[in-house]
Amino acid sequence: MAVLSRCSRAVTAATTPNAAAAKFSYLIRALSPFSSSSSSSSSSTFDADNGLNSRIKPAVLGTLKREPKDRNVQWVFLGCPGVGKGTYASRLSDLLGIPHIATGDLVRDELASSGPLSSQLKEIVNQGKLVSDEIIIDLLSKRLEAGEAKGESGFILDGFPRTVRQAEILEGVTDIDLVINLKLREEALLAKCLGRRICSECGGNYNVACIDIKAENGRPGMYMAPLPPPPQCASKLITRPDDTEEVVKQRLRIYQAMTRPVEDFYRSRGKLLEFDLPGGIPESWPKLLCALNLEDREDKQSAAA
Repeated sequence: MAVLSRCSRAVTAATTPNAAAAKFSYLIRALSPFSSSSSSSSSSTFDADNGLNSRIKPAVLGTLKREPKDRNVQWVFLGCPGVGKGTYASRLSDLLGIPHIATGDLVRDELASSGPLSSQLKEIVNQGKLVSDEIIIDLLSKRLEAGEAKGESGFILDGFPRTVRQAEILEGVTDIDLVINLKLREEALLAKCLGRRICSECGGNYNVACIDIKAENGRPGMYMAPLPPPPQCASKLITRPDDTEEVVKQRLRIYQAMTRPVEDFYRSRGKLLEFDLPGGIPESWPKLLCALNLEDREDKQSAAA
């Protein structure tokens, strides 16, 4: 039976996931060598100032300490729109050699394809609304099926789950090892979203915003440099249709209302690692690796050169 059918049935069985979830798990459990059955009422918090990674489960740390060639993890990235989930998930994907699956990219690919869902998705995205569970599961299942055919193993999910219902579906069919919750102050989030640009030719992602927030009232300052395109892309930059101030603020409101409970869902299961981004990539990437007990040898070699 097609993976699409298994996934769709899992959606309708979110409240009673027994039989349908078993069918959906045919693919995903094959990608899941780790078990995270123990639960905890607290999350793990990384302190970027002193490098402490508190209350994280020893079983999870055991999987993180494996050599990259032995890795086969199943992780989820959470965080407000524009926080940088795609950037850091993509870097970890390259480092660990596992696929980065961004549901936002799946939606945009479907929009560009002019397929049967294209017009429906265009209206949803342009209004800053969340795409329905049924559509997301359909798109995700197609991506997983394609990955299975190519021999992919493990994944980093970015943009899914966004609701507790989606999290329950996922929980019923696979063992997520770790959920990384990226956090960034709202003024920086808004500036980042409005500064995003995409190369219309190569699809590269860049950002023209220079974020320089001064320290005040006991809060530390923050600096995030622009991510300029290379010369060949500079004249081909476009703005995503949903990156307007009104739509971005609406997306943030939706996130607060619907997705924050997902954090509580994984926190209660002891799988949540909360990471406050201290700045841009140069400041945040090494500290995120430290929080995950990982090492980027190539990055270190570049810094030492």
